Amino acid sequence: MNKSGIFLQVVQANKDIIYKVVNSYCKNVDDRKDLVQEIIVQLWKSFDGYDDKFKLSTWMYRISLNVAISFYRKENSRKKISNPFTDGIFNFPDDDGIKDKETDSGLLQKLISQLKDLDKALMLLYLEEKSHKEISQIVGISETNVSTKINRIKSVLKQKFTQHINQ
Repeated sequence: MNKSGIFLQVVQANKDIIYKVVNSYCKNVDDRKDLVQEIIVQLWKSFDGYDDKFKLSTWMYRISLNVAISFYRKENSRKKISNPFTDGIFNFPDDDGIKDKETDSGLLQKLISQLKDLDKALMLLYLEEKSHKEISQIVGISETNVSTKINRIKSVLKQKFTQHINQ
């Protein structure tokens, strides 16, 4: 089988990684489509350099998260530049004052989406039940740092979750 055939099989077998990352970093459908394309392009560009001492999923997560974080930052900068005066002026609540009856998992996803880029990536991988070693390899920090950060993030999320429930 040729390189492109192998690549397509790898992407097809692991496409859920791409979709999880994209859905964690993009709310807009068009942005999601653009991000999926950008991730696939970057995966293709780095396919020859894949180091088989790592799992394919580790390699895909690392590239997908790096691309998503860069994309997210560029989009936020672009939106601020093209729309500098509307932020906070014309934003109306989506719920029209009606309290949303969110599910626990929906609330958790909402709280995670508000985290900093690295924290969001850590929680995504944690919820995927990746080991601290694999998370360390994906995001490029030590296992000890992964453990410390995840515990802190869990505490913050628990506190916010409790505050939201008690409102």
